[in-house]
Amino acid sequence: MDTLIILHGWQSSKEKWQKVKELLEAQSLKVLVPDLPGFKPENQLQKPWNLDDYVEWLKNILENSSSFSGPFFLLGHSFGGRVAIKFAVKYPEKLKGLILVSAAGIKKEKTFRDRVLLKAIKIARKLGVQEQASQTKGLWQIIRKVFYRYILRQTDYLKANPIQKEIMKSALEEDLKPLLDSITTPTLIVWGTKDKMTLLKDAYLMKEKIKNSYLETMDGIGHTPHLECPEILAQKIKRCLK
Repeated sequence: MDTLIILHGWQSSKEKWQKVKELLEAQSLKVLVPDLPGFKPENQLQKPWNLDDYVEWLKNILENSSSFSGPFFLLGHSFGGRVAIKFAVKYPEKLKGLILVSAAGIKKEKTFRDRVLLKAIKIARKLGVQEQASQTKGLWQIIRKVFYRYILRQTDYLKANPIQKEIMKSALEEDLKPLLDSITTPTLIVWGTKDKMTLLKDAYLMKEKIKNSYLETMDGIGHTPHLECPEILAQKIKRCLK
């Protein structure tokens, strides 16, 4: 029986993939969805991890489990896609196939608007706009939200705890594009055409760079196909495993 490991996205959990898991298990596939450390109260980290830490965490799970006797399929969604890409580069011999669903990892270049906003924030700080100052706290909150929404494009950053913020910063600073042509594992890329978090152009770039890969798009679907249309996603995954 083939085994599929699913790595969920940023501040998500295994519960969000339960429907897809059930659909695939009904077709005689063993599916494991571990909770990535750092996103639940019971698995908080004592210090920030980088992507390599998550890769080694997954490797340790495999080595300490009696359930694995050979290569497996690895699926990474969004932030989990970053981990899956690095795992595929570092440990290709452990993989039978790679599935990237709305995967993050392509570093965004700042647009002209981004640079203008960043300049405005720097000016505001020089003028004495401090987060601690009560008379400017409202203005600071607005600037902070604008900065992270339009420059980092990660609104979850504002909800993260300090360690999670450092994890996100580290991940965003690491551009995985140079690693894509090192992936040798057969790869399925699945992307929603309405994804606003990881843009469709990233999917085409991954398709171009990763050897032996093919792309499946999902019309009208956003960044969470496992929640928006789990049945269709499960079908695409199952076809890939044949």
